[in-house]
Amino acid sequence: MKLCLQALLTTCIAHAIQIPLRPPPDSAESSTFEHKAWDLNKIPDPDSTGHLIFDTVASLLQHWPNTRYRNGHNIVPGLVPPGTLLYHGRRDNVIPSVPEWVATDPEHSLLFCREDCWHLTLVTARPLKVLYFDGSSAAKMEGGPMDSQDIVAWGKIKPDWTFSERRRIEDLCEWGKMFDLDGFVRMEMDFEIMLCDFSAGVEVASFLNLTSKMTGKDRPGLDTLSVEVIVAGSWHNFYPGETRIVLDLSRLVSFYDTTLSPSLVRKRRGQERWQHRLEGMAESDVHSVMQRLKNVLDGSAPYPSANRIDWATLVKVVVTRFSDRLDLVRRVLNTTNSQIEVGLGDSKLSERAKQAQRHFSTILGPYTLASATPSNASDVSWASPVYRECSVAHTSYIARQQHGFTHSERLLLAAIEDTSGEICRVITKMWAKGVLAGLDSQLEYPPLGNVDLSALVTEWTVSVTTLMEWLDWSLWVRCNPACSFDELCYLPTWPFFRSPRRRPPPGPGHELYQSDRRTAYADEEHNNFEEDWEVPKPKCVRRLEPYTSL
Repeated sequence: MKLCLQALLTTCIAHAIQIPLRPPPDSAESSTFEHKAWDLNKIPDPDSTGHLIFDTVASLLQHWPNTRYRNGHNIVPGLVPPGTLLYHGRRDNVIPSVPEWVATDPEHSLLFCREDCWHLTLVTARPLKVLYFDGSSAAKMEGGPMDSQDIVAWGKIKPDWTFSERRRIEDLCEWGKMFDLDGFVRMEMDFEIMLCDFSAGVEVASFLNLTSKMTGKDRPGLDTLSVEVIVAGSWHNFYPGETRIVLDLSRLVSFYDTTLSPSLVRKRRGQERWQHRLEGMAESDVHSVMQRLKNVLDGSAPYPSANRIDWATLVKVVVTRFSDRLDLVRRVLNTTNSQIEVGLGDSKLSERAKQAQRHFSTILGPYTLASATPSNASDVSWASPVYRECSVAHTSYIARQQHGFTHSERLLLAAIEDTSGEICRVITKMWAKGVLAGLDSQLEYPPLGNVDLSALVTEWTVSVTTLMEWLDWSLWVRCNPACSFDELCYLPTWPFFRSPRRRPPPGPGHELYQSDRRTAYADEEHNNFEEDWEVPKPKCVRRLEPYTSL
């Protein structure tokens, strides 16, 4: 049974790698669900990207998912509201006359105060126009975190300029002048803004000479500052994330939009998601993306009416509705399969299968039509109306209101439809098979034909696992077992990747960097460094002394 389950999992996950999003419909009357056959056996196209767009949008301005997947794929215009405090730490009491970095939390900016600790607090006097790069876009790392910035600043990816932060901020601010942009939002340990002009749109709230925590034998020092900036970043781990930046999703530009960057579809094939990046994008695609970005920033693109859709909330509703329930079903089925392997009795197996069926029935409760009744033991097409009602529940009205939608909004609608549609397809098919097996206590149909409960539970386990692998929501990535009260569940974050020394890799122009990473770490630390660098995994770290190495 164990070998059978592993084989089924391998086969199904292999078919669920990455999938191209259907081009967003350009007519006001069309929808991705229009003329859909509602075939419960039709799996998504292996190249579509609707679920990837959905997840990146569901993760915007949230620290945890953008730490897990560092390579951003969205550029989104936004505003910083008036009255927002921004922080800048430095060695002297000089207000910058050139573009510089400001933090949204003081714990972040205090890292840069150093010995002579001058801490500048700014307050926004008007809305600041900003552009947000998602992912860990402030992580000075090779492999893709800065790809989208490179394309905007220089028209191509420049790996040899990874640490050229001064050049990057100056060139981005110069480019942004044509759109009156005040800055660019990025994320590393916490969120920051590359502020282009300290004399425009902001006023000095305070400029204080603070006691330095970097010197003195009795000072908590760098360890405390490092832990506290991680804590501050964790305040924005999940929805609603960093709320001091207000994004306009009607003007989102996504590199997962296959109508803008079709050359990336082939590049992504066979890759794990953390390997997705923009390297190798065709020049024509770069031109298309930049033209779309210019259109949404200069106002030449159409804008929605005043009755605009709250896309962020709509996406959140879908995630909330299904995330916990899918996780619970997976745990129930995994427990059942473990018991099958050690010889679970028929009565116990039936009880567990009925428990899973009750969860399917609960999820589909608002969509289970009285007219949907089984016809024979091998066909589940009778449940297609339930699949349809579940899929269109959150978008049917919106799909009829597309007049005046931007390209970005049509893209979002298609992504939500693709994602909710696949969730509903898988759940409806499992529910329908449970009904045919006589497991549904609400419908009380007798089993149609011979039922192998062990095989059915194994099939359900494969279906749920494959669906959750395809969705890949970061909400399901957590510390297990849970951390204690004096610990924090931490996902290795730039620049803290190794132990026991928590110093970042080298790079010119950044005061935290060492001159030679190769001599900075002992050989025994190298493996931990490489693992965290490539694929961050959650772990519990202490918030109290003695600190756990990050």
